Amino acid sequence: MKKAVIFDMDGVIFDSERLYMECCREAAEIFGVEDIDSTVYACIGLTTEKTHELYRNKYGEDFPLDDFWREATGRFAKKAKGGLLPVKKGARELLEMLYREGIPAVLASSTKTETVIRELIAADLFGYFKSIIGGDMVTKSKPEPDIFLLAAKRAGFAPEECIIIEDSFNGIRAARAAGGYVIMVPDLKQPDEEISSLADDIKQSLDDVRELFLTKKFFSE
Repeated sequence: MKKAVIFDMDGVIFDSERLYMECCREAAEIFGVEDIDSTVYACIGLTTEKTHELYRNKYGEDFPLDDFWREATGRFAKKAKGGLLPVKKGARELLEMLYREGIPAVLASSTKTETVIRELIAADLFGYFKSIIGGDMVTKSKPEPDIFLLAAKRAGFAPEECIIIEDSFNGIRAARAAGGYVIMVPDLKQPDEEISSLADDIKQSLDDVRELFLTKKFFSE
């Protein structure tokens, strides 16, 4: 029997990764950056610090990272209208169901905690979560399991008593390493053979996840 649900945020709760990719492509045109799509894919689920490290390793120490980052994130902030991100289909309904049934929901995002809280409040979703874990609250980024281990602890249960919902490859790896029941809801990329083997379930939307919860009765005595 499962007792809590841990959510990633970007790509799961918010349709933000698609918008971020668009902004990075636009910035890449300005700075002449090649192969930006694969770089952004590799960074999904990483903290800002790990993302910067990956960019430097790929494009070299001479790459104007600060300028590129300022351009991409500035475009993102403008398009997101000050933090009001589009909510993924089925997210609000799933959170409402868990809240109504008294099942704790915890959010575990690689994004900085301050930003996570601001975006959840703007979308009127903050109150659904028992606890918020940001990427700045753990030392090791996904694909290490630290953020999900902390989220399970904040939920008050062992990791194996928690369901973890993720969209990114790094997030799925971290969720499996943490020992939770792993559900992938793909966003920008469909799972490959490795990721399919790590996920316990793969659903195409949070509406499908809600139906899965009702059908399998994960939380029933």
